[in-house]
Formats: sequence, C-alpha cells, structure tokens
Amino acid sequence: MGPGVTLSSVEHVIALDVGGTGMKAALVGADGTLLHRARRATARDRGPDAAVAGILDFAADLRAHGAEHLGEPASAAGLAVPGIVDETRGVAVYSVNLGWRDLPLRALLAQRLGGIPVALGHDVRTGGLAEGRIGAGRGADRFLFVPLGTGIAGAIGIDGRVEAGAHGFAGEIGHIVVRPGGVPCPCGQRGCLERYASAAAVGEAWAAACGAPDADAARCAEAVESGDVRARKVWREAVDALADGLVTALTLLDPRTLIIGGGLAEAGETLFTPLREAVRQRVTFQKLPSLVPAALGDTAGCLGAGLLARDLLTTPAAPAAPAAPATDSATDPSAASSPYPSEVTT
Repeated sequence: MGPGVTLSSVEHVIALDVGGTGMKAALVGADGTLLHRARRATARDRGPDAAVAGILDFAADLRAHGAEHLGEPASAAGLAVPGIVDETRGVAVYSVNLGWRDLPLRALLAQRLGGIPVALGHDVRTGGLAEGRIGAGRGADRFLFVPLGTGIAGAIGIDGRVEAGAHGFAGEIGHIVVRPGGVPCPCGQRGCLERYASAAAVGEAWAAACGAPDADAARCAEAVESGDVRARKVWREAVDALADGLVTALTLLDPRTLIIGGGLAEAGETLFTPLREAVRQRVTFQKLPSLVPAALGDTAGCLGAGLLARDLLTTPAAPAAPAAPATDSATDPSAASSPYPSEVTT
C-alpha cells in the first residue's frame, strides 16, 4: 500500500497480467494509483487445469487483500492473457504456452470473484492500450504498438481503444511475410517478420554467427556497440526486415506514432537510430510517424488490464454474448495442431 493510503474504504479494481511463466497483478485505485502489487508463478508445468486454478486463486487472494486492507473488495477486474482471445465473448480461444482452448475465462473469473464485472483481453493489445493512454502514445489518436520479444505482435490504437478485428487477429504484424520463400514459421508461412526481427530470431542468428549457443539478442546488441562486424551484419538484417514490416503496417494503418517495445527495444538507440533511418528511407508517399520506445516496460499488460477493468465501470455495458460452455477442450491434445499464430512473449 502506497504512502498516504488509509484503511478507510478505497474504491479499486483488480488488474492481472498472465504470462507463460509468471503473473503480474495490482490493485488499482480510481485515479490510477497502484495500491498493491504482487507476482506469482503461472504453474503451467502442472498442466492447463492447474494454470487456470492458479489464476483464479491469485485473483481471489487479490480480492481478499483489497477487502482487508482497502476497506472493500474490488469493483471490477481486468485480465490479460496470451494466445488468441475473443474479448467480446470473454473466451481464451487458444493458448500454445498455457495449453487451453475455448476456455470461458471471463465467466470463470467473475464467478470466483462474486459476480463483479470482468474484462478479458489479449496481452499485447492490453499492453498497447496502456502505452496508448498513459505511456509512449499518450495523446496520439492513432498508434501502433509493436513489442519485439520471443515473437512479434502488434496493437492498433484508435482514439483511446485498441482494435481487435473481426476474429481477434488484428495487429499480427509478426506474420507479415517480409522475405518470401524464407525461413519457415510455425504459423505455416515462410519468411514471416518474427522469424527475422524478434529478439529470439536475433539471438538465434547471433548464436550461429559467433558460435556461442547461449548467445542472445542482448549480447548481439553489445557486440554491435563494440564494433563487431559479424554482429553488425546480423543487426542490420534484423533492422531491415523490421523496417519492411513496419512500412507495410504504416501504409495500411497510417498511425501517428509507432511504439516499439519488448526485449529488443532495450537496446535503446542501438536499435532506434538505424531503425528510424531504415523506415525513413522506405517511405515514399506515406506520412512518416514518430517512432518511439515503449515507456511502461513489463508493467504495460498489468496497467492495461486495470484500464480494461476501469472501463467496465465507466462505459455503459452492451449485452454480452453467451460464453462458450466449459468443456474438457482446455486439455484437448488436438490443440497442438491448431492453425492459430504462435504467441508472443515480450
């Protein structure tokens, strides 16, 4: 609990960001103050049912903490999860990392939390919502948030909200083909952007170039800064691929701001200086957007979940579509053959 917060009743919401290995959570006050923060393992190694139980238990503990320390339980909850998410129905459609399919997570969480309003969001879009409203894109009416992690995804920001698309696939910039006929991608295509410009791809390329199996993107960036010719070649190829993908995206979306986050963005100007120039060289008739680093780091998903929860309390509710029935499909082994894109870990 932050300084100045008393034990009198404090209105707040639960914000929970679920990753492949860990969960970040907060109790967020009406003015956006983080009143309490916590982390916990996702427990995916014990199977999808254990992962779901862990999420529900964590949320219930957060509710109990609010009731005990803030004078009342949370008014709403926001939950961000990886994979393919149907935000309208509140269903976690598919998750490679967590092993579930067609899971009515919103309904399960609402039931566990005593029937309070619950919002379910895609982790990258939720992080993008936070970056757009209170982070690097604050004040921009149109932005594109692109985290460069194990994979690459994107969040399309429009007037304070993030576009999910008709089927929940909007923003999958990592699966734009930038090198036709190139490296195979788990999505079934060849030459996808994330196979060349994600932190994982850069790490793999640098490991092959320097002969060190444990080399990663951060070490490649360090080698670039020290003038290593091999590292500079790997880095240039990644920057060129990323610029190709970003120019395709800005041609379609015309964003005012491009926000780059994730592990690769931690290289700072080692990435941003050549990337800005590469994008500038590729732009012809398009308007060049500002290209900036993300501001919220790994807290973006949790902060965005809090915003989703807050929106439930300030926006008139639309009639909800029925959630998918709970079945054993969360542990259906056929999930391994799903055609859905792979997930992004930032």
